[in-house]
Amino acid sequence: MPATPPVLVDIKFNAEGVARVLKTAFADRGSINLADPRNRARDLRAVEYALLWKPDADLFARAPNLKVIFSGGAGVDHIIGMDGLPEIPIVRFVDRSLTTRMSEWVVMQCLMHLRGQYTHDSHQRQREWAKLIAPEAAEVTVGVMGLGILGQDAVAKLRVMGFNVIGWSRSRKQIDGVETFDASELDSFLARTDILVGLLPLTPETSGFYDAGLFAKLRRNGALGQPVFINAGRGKSQVEADIVSAIRDGTLGGASLDVFEAEPLASDHPLWELRNVFITPHDAAVSEENALFCHVETQIARFERGEPLQFVVDRAAGY
Repeated sequence: MPATPPVLVDIKFNAEGVARVLKTAFADRGSINLADPRNRARDLRAVEYALLWKPDADLFARAPNLKVIFSGGAGVDHIIGMDGLPEIPIVRFVDRSLTTRMSEWVVMQCLMHLRGQYTHDSHQRQREWAKLIAPEAAEVTVGVMGLGILGQDAVAKLRVMGFNVIGWSRSRKQIDGVETFDASELDSFLARTDILVGLLPLTPETSGFYDAGLFAKLRRNGALGQPVFINAGRGKSQVEADIVSAIRDGTLGGASLDVFEAEPLASDHPLWELRNVFITPHDAAVSEENALFCHVETQIARFERGEPLQFVVDRAAGY
């Protein structure tokens, strides 16, 4: 009986953590970690499965017999569009822990803007005792853009906190108890929104999507006074020069950003010093290696039993 080919791993994050967990992952077939210098010239022609995050440009030429590609994260824009990408299934990473972490971050940011945390922090640094009167969550409408697994979980948890929540996606999603909008109703959705939460995938349609024109359509007479923009989707979906201008001229009252056009965010970028802007270093929902490898093992087992893969990317939609 021929040996089972190992799983190819080309992940450009947390090299030490990946190497550590790979020691015990894929016990039945082993793995080839391209981050290990010893594997740089390895023959990859027998490999059938690849787990990738921002893979090397020549990877598909080196591994021409792949059957399934697994993304190392929820997004797949780092793979789609690569030269030589074969016509085989691409599977997104979907994991309870990643989903929960994202919702924690979204809820935290919404609450910080609701309760004026930036101002409280400023008062604390100045040793100033200054009470604020904040609106109740029910007075504020959070509009969530992107209603996939991450978006729907965020919607549910924001509702538990008492926010009025509405949702937008390119094609309408049905969510019990939540008013939803589709692509043709974007302006109506924005006009109702006090806090805009971006969880959209990066596609040609969403590149540069969050711009000055969009921010100007958000609700201006809500309980917060000025609308707020929160983005943990993809950095290239936002126009950062427009965010800076919108904060400075009052079109936006604040922002929370976990993703950026170029990462890491340059130390001289004006976003660092803007009032009521919270910045996190793309760690809202980090892929945890144990969960990632278990996810891949589960999907390979399904595939080899002849069962359909889960979380397969729609190439035409880009996610």
